[in-house]
Amino acid sequence: MKHIIAFAGSNSKISINKQLVTYTVNLIEDTKAEILDLNDFDVPMFGVDLEKSMDGQPENAHKLLNKLKKADGVVISLAEHNGAYTAVFKNLFDWMSRIEGKTFYGKPMLLMATSPGARGGQSVLTIAQDRFPRHDAHVVAVFSLPKFGDNFSEGKIINKELNNQLLAEVDKFQNAL
Repeated sequence: MKHIIAFAGSNSKISINKQLVTYTVNLIEDTKAEILDLNDFDVPMFGVDLEKSMDGQPENAHKLLNKLKKADGVVISLAEHNGAYTAVFKNLFDWMSRIEGKTFYGKPMLLMATSPGARGGQSVLTIAQDRFPRHDAHVVAVFSLPKFGDNFSEGKIINKELNNQLLAEVDKFQNAL
């Protein structure tokens, strides 16, 4: 059985991206999904001076990187703040990339985003689709869920067309595992 790591790029306790990633991993067959919470990987704000004074990187950055290394695939739903990654995700990503530049180890990735607005996190997805492959991500599927409040209810996507789009992306991801 394949093991996948899934998380939202958010530290919100009520993250809509965590709701989307949780729904999504339950659609992936014949896998064991480990849904992570970035709050469990707290690290100080990255800075080269701090890194030197610490004589390395924080243990939590190593822990998340090791989980990625051991996984067969990765599902990430990125929250978007001002058109980019959230500070918590970017900070953790910065620390991890100091340990291992090829942060994603060539693992198949389903990359997603959602937002309350009509663009569904398109700006952060564009950034990630450009940046992540440079860190050895193998992005095999991408999904954006616009207008979260209108299209997601009771733990699932309620818009049939959007749900079918997600199922097609899940299928691409599953075939790449």
